[in-house]
Amino acid sequence: MADETANRVNTNTADMATSEQEREMILSARQRGPLAVLGAYTRLSGPGWLQSAITLGGGSLGGALYLGVLGGLSFMWLQPLAMIMGVIMLSAIAFVTLSTGERPFQAINRNVSPVLGWGWAIATLMANLVWAMPQFSLGTAAVQQNLIPSLDGSGGSWAIGLFFLIVTSGVVFMYDKGSKGIKAFEIVLKVMVGIIVVSFFAVVFKMTMKGALDWGAIFSGLIPKPGMLFAPSATIQQAIDACAPEYREFWTGLWMDSLRKVVITAVATAVGINMTFLLPYSMLKKRWDKDFRGLAIFDLSTGLFIPFVLATGCVVIAAATQFHGAPDASYQNGQLVNPPASVTANAVKRVKADANFIASIDGLSAEEQKARIGEQVAALPAADKKMAALLVKRNADTLANSLKPVTGQFFAQKVFGIGVLGMAISTIIILMLINGFTVCEMLGLESKGAPYLIACLLPGLSGFAGAMLWGAAVPFWLVVPTSNFGMVLLPVAYFTFLLLMNNKRMLGDKLPSGNARLAWNLLMIIAAVLSGICSVYVLWSNLKYKGIALLVVFTLAALATRPRHNDAKV
Repeated sequence: MADETANRVNTNTADMATSEQEREMILSARQRGPLAVLGAYTRLSGPGWLQSAITLGGGSLGGALYLGVLGGLSFMWLQPLAMIMGVIMLSAIAFVTLSTGERPFQAINRNVSPVLGWGWAIATLMANLVWAMPQFSLGTAAVQQNLIPSLDGSGGSWAIGLFFLIVTSGVVFMYDKGSKGIKAFEIVLKVMVGIIVVSFFAVVFKMTMKGALDWGAIFSGLIPKPGMLFAPSATIQQAIDACAPEYREFWTGLWMDSLRKVVITAVATAVGINMTFLLPYSMLKKRWDKDFRGLAIFDLSTGLFIPFVLATGCVVIAAATQFHGAPDASYQNGQLVNPPASVTANAVKRVKADANFIASIDGLSAEEQKARIGEQVAALPAADKKMAALLVKRNADTLANSLKPVTGQFFAQKVFGIGVLGMAISTIIILMLINGFTVCEMLGLESKGAPYLIACLLPGLSGFAGAMLWGAAVPFWLVVPTSNFGMVLLPVAYFTFLLLMNNKRMLGDKLPSGNARLAWNLLMIIAAVLSGICSVYVLWSNLKYKGIALLVVFTLAALATRPRHNDAKV
């Protein structure tokens, strides 16, 4: 016990010395000019790369893939815009945390509302445990389908899952070893993020060399087009117009509903609620304070924004080029030949949209109804079958296979697979790290030692269990409903930190004033309101009035538990 205490004291002393050295580096660089500051910030960056490692996961991959499939190149602007909003809010979180040095969970409970504080923590905990499962499955699929096909089968899934658990746990344990361990941890994450970006960039570069990309359309897609949220692209509209007039509204509605869910996915996975928990605690772990505020914003703008935009942009480009307006391979000569389940489901929805037909089978047994519906599916016009095939739920492996004729086997399978694997492993690592912070905060413990490490293991164990139950068979489309659930929770963090940024009792003389306060509030309000609109849309789409009632109850509870001394003004 004495030795352990001595080691802790030595580690804390070394961490303080490292923090002071970093502070001196920043202050000295400021005296030498902007280039020196840029060099110091680049050398000291860290928490932004941790954010990049978690955001570049299965959710971002799925969001980018389906944006390309359903929206084409016209939605190249969406994920960068969502990330800009996220960087604004994360920068505000960094400003509040580094200005006060307070632990946010405790500060929210004391200065804003314990309902918001506990809601933030519980939502983060749920996100960590749920999101770990698809990451394990995504990584397993990348190994079995793209990198090492010989590991296919349940035995291979066990071996791969166990390997992921051991590797990710080992990397996370570095983080509990003081400043040197944190530095090693951050280097590992930077390398992994670099591998992800380079892998996807290499695929797009190969497509460019083959003349398969229209860079004029790609750059045009970076210009925001909000109108695309209300009408299909010209390519899809042409396919809809080929259907009978009485069913065009049905196909338009089905297409736009799928597209909007994917848009929510892309927005929700740019910056998730668990990322808002990671940032302040990772900075406090490094002993950063107000002298590091400029570094924190630089770190987010480079280590988070740039890798995210490059990686997701490359996936959108590849998916849009290969799949937008291209029906599933089961659509052949106007017929559906062995269609996947999602295509069949779309065709069945089209049959059920015929009120006269549904009335004609009323009173038949379930088996007879099923048989009649099957007959109607087979008899659908070619245009309707094509629309059903256009709405197929594709996955990362389908995209990799489609790239073979353009990029060749190596780039389509191996390089692309390495990028997907890097996404999965890096996200698992950060989910484990966040969970350690979250559980320790909820229990009032320091984020170190045995309790912290046990808490870190929980997402790894839940992900491993999920992978063993389902393996690579977990539907990739699950990233959409999972992300939509996350979108419901995100405004909790955004509005909470908007209130903290304006809390004079907490910030004191560090409260922004004048134009700075106006700018912070304007940007934060825009980000918070946009996230709130998305959240309300998801609640209404899934729960109708029950969802709105839940939102009202939560809001009233938060208002009712605001401390009386709170003098926040927005």
